[in-house]
Amino acid sequence: LPRWWMWLFVITVVFAGAYLVLYPGLGSKSGTLGWTSVGQYQSERERAAAELAPMFARFNAMPIEKLAVDPQAHAIGERLFANNCSTCHGSDARGGLGFPNLTDGDWLWGGTPDDIVATITNGRAGNMPPMAAAVGSAEGVRNVANYVLSLSGSPHDNIAAQLGKAKFVACAACHGPDGKGNTALGAPNLTDRIWLHGWGEDLIVRTVNTGWQNLMPAQKSRLSEEQIRVLAAYVWSLSRGGVSGLAAA
Repeated sequence: LPRWWMWLFVITVVFAGAYLVLYPGLGSKSGTLGWTSVGQYQSERERAAAELAPMFARFNAMPIEKLAVDPQAHAIGERLFANNCSTCHGSDARGGLGFPNLTDGDWLWGGTPDDIVATITNGRAGNMPPMAAAVGSAEGVRNVANYVLSLSGSPHDNIAAQLGKAKFVACAACHGPDGKGNTALGAPNLTDRIWLHGWGEDLIVRTVNTGWQNLMPAQKSRLSEEQIRVLAAYVWSLSRGGVSGLAAA
């Protein structure tokens, strides 16, 4: 073998030995430098936070309505959304089955800036309990489903809907006697043709029979308060036509 191969091997062995002394790599040994990937990550986060502090101080002095039309805040909110929210709500924020559309102005838990901050910070746990027992028979459930469809003017069996109206009292405790929902409970408005889990008689029958569980995870352990305000401003703007729509309002 060429002589330089031997020296390359020796250098590699020496480098590896030095690396294992300085950095973690030998079982539970932490290395003489005390370096960890977690520590490196935290250090980089702290440095980034210090660099961004003046910018976020400016943002904190602005109401969310103003943040929503600030180009710099909007750009940061868009990146925060892409990194933390788009997996469920989609890159265009239009959601999908089981995941709310954030662009349509229909809010399960309220759509004010403060409501959105609370939702992002603490998360939401939506619970539609099985209601078949309260409604009664399978026929009664189907009648209620048709009455629910009638509230939004969706295709339905008119006779069944009339029969289901009296049974709707079991649903009115959450959705209201007029079916317009209750943001304090996260109960959807049943009159607007916006269906989180899809629509149609069979789907509503399933909903009444088995219920639904929905979870919006809290983000307060992942994002700072300042980041949440900027993200909330971005989300709030989406249902108002974005920056251009707010600027024209």
